[in-house]
Amino acid sequence: MTHSGSTSRTLPATRGRTAATLPAAARPFHRRHAVLRSPLTASQEPPLSSRPDRRPPGLDRLNAAPLSDALDQLLACCACPEWAARIAAHRPYPDLGSLLAAADEAAYDLSPAALTAALAAESAPRLPPGSPGPPAAAHTALSAAYSAYESRFGHAFVICLDAFDPSRRLDQLLAAVRTRLALAPEDERALAADELRALVRGRLARALARPGTRSDSPYVPV
Repeated sequence: MTHSGSTSRTLPATRGRTAATLPAAARPFHRRHAVLRSPLTASQEPPLSSRPDRRPPGLDRLNAAPLSDALDQLLACCACPEWAARIAAHRPYPDLGSLLAAADEAAYDLSPAALTAALAAESAPRLPPGSPGPPAAAHTALSAAYSAYESRFGHAFVICLDAFDPSRRLDQLLAAVRTRLALAPEDERALAADELRALVRGRLARALARPGTRSDSPYVPV
C-alpha cells in the first residue's frame, strides 16, 4: 500500500475554537511557530522534512527491511509500538512526503493510552554542551520550569526545535514552557501531541537521509 498527499486535521482539544481565541502556545503548530520561531539565516538549510518530494537513501532500505528491523528504526523516532506497527504495515512508501503524511496520520489516530506512553518516553530538550550565550542562571531557570511542567502534566516538556534559530533556543524554550504551564491540561496535551508529531517528522527525515546514524532531533534526546 502506498501513500500520497498530506493530511490536515483539527486538534481534538481545540475543535470549535478559532486560532485567534486560543492562547498563543495552544494554536496549531504551523501558525504558532510562525510567531515563535526566529527567521533562519541565509546559510541555514531548511529542515529535511520540508522537502517531501525527495527520495532519501534510507527509504528503500526501510521499505525492504524485515518487519523487526523496520520496527526498530521506527521506534527510534517515536517510542510507540502502535504507531510503529502501523507505519511498518503500510510499506512501501514512494517518497519522503508519503511516509511523513502516513506518520502524521498514524500519530493523530493514536489511542489515548498510546499517546500517553509516547509522551512519557520523551525527554525535555536540552542545549548542546558548551554552547555559548546565556548565563548559568538561565539554564537553572529552564531546569526549574521543566520540573514544574512535569509535575503539572506528568511528562517531560515536548517541543520541536528543528527550525529555531540556534542563538535564541534558550529564550524560546523558557518562553514556551512558561506559557504552556498556564494552559489547561487538555489544551496542553493537544499541543504536546502536535509537537511530538513535528519531532517525529524530523527524526524520520534525518534517519532516512543518513542511514545508520541516530535520528534524534537536534538537542532533543529520544
